Amino acid sequence: MGFLHRKTSKQTGKLKTLLGLAISRIAAVRRPRLARKSIATDDAFEMIEMYYKRLIENAAKLDKPGTIVFGVYSECTEEIREAAAAVMLVAGWCGELPELPFARTILADKFGSDFAEAAKDGTGIVDPMLKKKVTKEIAMENNIVVDFSELQDAVKDGED
Repeated sequence: MGFLHRKTSKQTGKLKTLLGLAISRIAAVRRPRLARKSIATDDAFEMIEMYYKRLIENAAKLDKPGTIVFGVYSECTEEIREAAAAVMLVAGWCGELPELPFARTILADKFGSDFAEAAKDGTGIVDPMLKKKVTKEIAMENNIVVDFSELQDAVKDGED
């Protein structure tokens, strides 16, 4: 048991290091993007950076052995799960941050494959606002205009 716990602590240490590097790299990535992209892009980076910091601050909770419920340690708060899911979602999108695929692998190991798959798809776990901002960023990079107002109107009509 001690050996396994040590491995997890090493993984968490590596995760903290990777996310710390990603935070410092965001500043470098943000500058040229701001010159050629909208403020929404910067907002997405701010959200992503917030999630990195949340995971770094709560890394000790990722190491606690506990009951696994639906592939997730029960000690992890909803905030930690949301942050982990956001990191896993943006890992495939943000090529300027090469630390993220490694961080995603560590988080998938900690949270389980079901959680990782849901996070990668952005279903049910990731903040909808982050998903919108990431979608807009990807669309801008491919010269596609995305308008969520029609979708919001359709959702409102469906609720009536």
